[in-house]
Amino acid sequence: MDDAAPALNTAPATVEEFRDRLALVSEGLPKRLRQCADHIAANADRIAVSTVAELAAGADVPPSALMRFCQIMGFSGFSEMQKLFREAYAPGWPDYSTRLKNLKDNGAGSPAALLAEFVEAGRLSLEALAKSVDEAALDAAVAVLARAETLHVVGLRRAFPVATYLTYVFEKMAVPAMLHDAVGRLDHRFALRPGDAMIAITFTPYSEETLQLAQDARERGLPVIGITDRLTSPLARHSDAVLTVPEVDFGAFRSLSATIALAISLAVAVGSARGGADDLRKPEEKALPAE
Repeated sequence: MDDAAPALNTAPATVEEFRDRLALVSEGLPKRLRQCADHIAANADRIAVSTVAELAAGADVPPSALMRFCQIMGFSGFSEMQKLFREAYAPGWPDYSTRLKNLKDNGAGSPAALLAEFVEAGRLSLEALAKSVDEAALDAAVAVLARAETLHVVGLRRAFPVATYLTYVFEKMAVPAMLHDAVGRLDHRFALRPGDAMIAITFTPYSEETLQLAQDARERGLPVIGITDRLTSPLARHSDAVLTVPEVDFGAFRSLSATIALAISLAVAVGSARGGADDLRKPEEKALPAE
């Protein structure tokens, strides 16, 4: 029975404490409450804007099970749990409709004017990265990835283009790499093997799927390189080396200019340290003229 799981006396005070509490209680939960925990973990960004019925439907449980889950987490009910997330995400980024409305209200102008603004935001982001990059962390990341057998790359939502590009570059340089794209809600964690390493990429609001896979990699003994927006990111707790990337926004739309620059630099440095594609080609292939 779901009621077999005891409720905790105090509610988490922060989203980080909520995540820690969730990890603590999840293993011992009965089936329906475990479904609640799994769904909440994968969709924490929806708590602030969803109803009890919507979250319960997503977890495939009755609303009463979700209410019981809230109590087990230490809350008096769903409203108190939702309040925690609404207060945490209130200073965050507006939805896309609001962003577009704000741009129009502020007279954003023509497509060419928008392009100029985004180019400027990208330029400022690149300059900030050049000034703030942690060279020791970058060197440590390259050293870890250069000696790993297979590189596992995960980055979802806004980070997905970065993860995809990293995997593409590694493939071109003959570096064994696997993209964890969560298609079909598969995380491929059982592909993680001793001697491998992971690159995990996530920015606020942080992807629970990415955080969970990074944590699982660490628990399996794999080194994890984190690419994120700040050292206080929850990803930092699961990373052996953390690379932070500042991104300047325009109209609350964030570019990936600095992140892509960091990603290609990391990939090329790793490929060079491992010998690069040219050194891995057969002698007879090296003699062929370039196309």
